[in-house]
Amino acid sequence: MANHASALKRARQDQKKRLQNRTQKGAMRTAIKKVLTAVEAGDKETASTALRQATSLLDRAGRKNQLHASTASRSVSRLNAKVKAIA
Repeated sequence: MANHASALKRARQDQKKRLQNRTQKGAMRTAIKKVLTAVEAGDKETASTALRQATSLLDRAGRKNQLHASTASRSVSRLNAKVKAIA
């Protein structure tokens, strides 16, 4: 465990950030699953609205380095292709 004041503060900040990252990544994964479920069901309208939400969360994760930017972009591209395929 940290002993210096600055190390204790860093540990508190890391814990707070870790919790934020977990919740944001969880929301991102849930949004992706909603898109995939709607695509499997063949529901274009629900899939497109879920895609908009998932795209937003993936782009944000890429900007905040929760995911590599290329990974986020690739995921958006693949989800978009799946939604377009059910048209």
